[in-house]
Amino acid sequence: MPTAQPAHLVGDADTATGPFFFSCEHASNALGPWVAPPADAPLVADHWGWDPGAAAVCEGLAALTHSPAVLSGFSRLLADPNRPLDSDGLMVTACAGQPVQLNQRLTAAERQRRIDSLWQPYHDALGAALARRVARGPVVLVGIHSFTPVFADEARDMHVGVLCTDDGGRAARLAQALAMRGVPAVVNAPYSGHEGYMYAAHRHGAAAGVPALMIELRQDQIADAAGVDDMVAHLRATLPVILD
Repeated sequence: MPTAQPAHLVGDADTATGPFFFSCEHASNALGPWVAPPADAPLVADHWGWDPGAAAVCEGLAALTHSPAVLSGFSRLLADPNRPLDSDGLMVTACAGQPVQLNQRLTAAERQRRIDSLWQPYHDALGAALARRVARGPVVLVGIHSFTPVFADEARDMHVGVLCTDDGGRAARLAQALAMRGVPAVVNAPYSGHEGYMYAAHRHGAAAGVPALMIELRQDQIADAAGVDDMVAHLRATLPVILD
């Protein structure tokens, strides 16, 4: 299992010229040096451990729009950087009724170890890089995540969800632009920014004084290189509608 790292930066926040700043809080399912019991292996590999496809889309968009990005380098099962420190979802003890053995009987010291070595450094890296980019001009912060086609026996028809915490104007424009390209897109689904599901983007956007959105991509649409390339092309063509 790859070694868990807090974050890595794509592009240079001090020289990037693009109008966006991307983040990806669930980019990796790396655990090392933590070792998950065998019973956890399916969870680590599945969407419980990370957001499959999200990192590839994030990196592709950063490159093509000449914008920086910060991506996590550790599994959300260790500590979820898209949850606040007081959230029950920070270190989940069960996923869809299956106990997460990695997180059973966590001591206060172990929880703090993960916060200090993974969660906090990720947010420090994102905040610092975004501040450096904003110092040279305004950007829009865009978080990139992915979701399962079916959850709790409910099929999700949209290919893209655009999450927001504001009045939804930018999110609606992006969803409409995607739909015009034949990509089914909705605002604040399958999760809602108003319900805390874009914690990281909202937190850092507010701190930097820039608009923030989160884009959720259906995983079967970005399951291979061709799907990733198609989605990157759709988003590259439509993201300018969220700029002022």
